[in-house]
Amino acid sequence: MRAEPIAQPHAFHAEGPCWWPEWGGLKYVDMMAGDVLSPREDGGVNRVHVGKVAAALRPRGSGGAIIGVERGFALAERPDLSDVMPLPQTWSDSSVRFNDGGCDPLGNFYCGTMAYDQHQGGASMYVYSTEGVTTQVLTDLTISNGIAWSPDGSLVYFNDTPTHQIAMFDWTPQGGLANRRPFVQLPKQETGNPDGLCMDEQGGVWIALYGGSAVHRYAPDGSLDQVVELPVTNVTACTFGGSDLRTLYITTTRENVPDGEQPLAGAVFSCTPGVGGLPTRPFGA
Repeated sequence: MRAEPIAQPHAFHAEGPCWWPEWGGLKYVDMMAGDVLSPREDGGVNRVHVGKVAAALRPRGSGGAIIGVERGFALAERPDLSDVMPLPQTWSDSSVRFNDGGCDPLGNFYCGTMAYDQHQGGASMYVYSTEGVTTQVLTDLTISNGIAWSPDGSLVYFNDTPTHQIAMFDWTPQGGLANRRPFVQLPKQETGNPDGLCMDEQGGVWIALYGGSAVHRYAPDGSLDQVVELPVTNVTACTFGGSDLRTLYITTTRENVPDGEQPLAGAVFSCTPGVGGLPTRPFGA
């Protein structure tokens, strides 16, 4: 299966796609520009600047969005994010930034970090709760990337990119993340590096492969059963959207692409893989 661009590239480092009907559909980030982009029907985008970095965003159940910015969180109440307001910084170390995140079934927002120099063990994961409390829940990570919950909410899939492994946790409302273990170990030189991920309604795990020109679907038993090919080397993230949640949207980046090569790098792509996705879990506050 091959994905096709929905428009010409509008981002340098497109990441974090998220579909929410009350937003009017898809939003994604141009991460290092600090912007949230909303595609328009005419092929253009609406762009809102939210901070030095725009790492990840999720809708708020009450309207608007929560956004992981460089060193903390920001909240908006309006669907167009025109009223975005930063919260106090979560940490002061300017060598570390937020990178990717998602919401649990209770509506808490998990967002992981990475060091700008990507040194081993320099990253962690934080949770911003529906009560407005921030807690560090994972440490000794390197590039904290995609995170998503299974359809019943009992399992969590997570990528710490340099491990070349899709990890799996148990999750409960009372205990949060527990019992980390491998779900899939990727061959280091063959498939690219695991970046963003999303889930489908059957419990399949879709992994964007940075350096791999593809998105892979892994069945609940860990077997590879679908491959989506892209004409771009560095694939960053994916999400399901559309009115029936049967369109897979895929973001890409120009990062580490030589000038003049891969003219579609940075574009958003889509395909219809024959399975529906899970609705986005919103932030509960």
